[in-house]
Amino acid sequence: MSASVLGVAAWIRDPLNTVLTLTAHTRLEEAAVLTYSPAVHPVIIAVCCFLIIVAMVGYCGTLRCDLLLLCWYLGSLLVIFCVELASAVWTYEQPSVQRSDMISLKSRMPNYGLQRYQWLTHTWNSFQTEFKCCGVIYFTDWLEMTEMEWPPDSCCSNQYPGCARHAHHHDLSDLHQEGCGPKIYSFIRGTKQLQVLRFLGVSIGVAQILAMALTLTLLWALYFGQKSPELDSTPPPGNSAPLTAMQGPSAEDPTSTCTTTPQEHRFEMERLS
Repeated sequence: MSASVLGVAAWIRDPLNTVLTLTAHTRLEEAAVLTYSPAVHPVIIAVCCFLIIVAMVGYCGTLRCDLLLLCWYLGSLLVIFCVELASAVWTYEQPSVQRSDMISLKSRMPNYGLQRYQWLTHTWNSFQTEFKCCGVIYFTDWLEMTEMEWPPDSCCSNQYPGCARHAHHHDLSDLHQEGCGPKIYSFIRGTKQLQVLRFLGVSIGVAQILAMALTLTLLWALYFGQKSPELDSTPPPGNSAPLTAMQGPSAEDPTSTCTTTPQEHRFEMERLS
């Protein structure tokens, strides 16, 4: 589950960086950060990486029936769960963004194509190509906010050099008819990737609670399983010989495991009878 969270977080990083670049210094940027910071925050990424290591340690501790490893695993799960719960409570807040805030994106358009704003030009082109949109509300925003006579070529549904000029003069249907403002608004309100991340986050929390309960049960069973041979090591008066053969693996025996052999079961039945 942690590996899945890391994969989905990496999946949404590129479009998130593009949106943050286009919405810089606007209310939309604040809303985007508020929505996606829990998913891509370095603390969450670090917790997921650490949780993978903790899961491996828990697996080894269970396989070897090692009380020390299992105790470390239980404590680590508890700490990680508390961190995740605190982060979820701290970052849970619905972004206050309205459709009217999309108009503020037009302030990012006049610098398109300028030499010192090549990064912004590349961002606009990438977003319009990936999300199949043009302008903020409509493709005419490019003609209104810049000195361009036609939209960028990234507005074309079938891109080639000069496609926007040809579409502007001959067939406007070759241009993307939907603006990028509603696309960014929908992205900030939540995407499928974000919903998957939320589902994985809740699933990890439930899995951690179950893992802690099962680990605590296993620790209880192993602790009293190791105490039982010590209690049986004191032979009752007049019956020391059978108990000598009955004694199973002690707590100090490094070869002891979580299982009991059929021979030990037979000796136990003889003692009880």
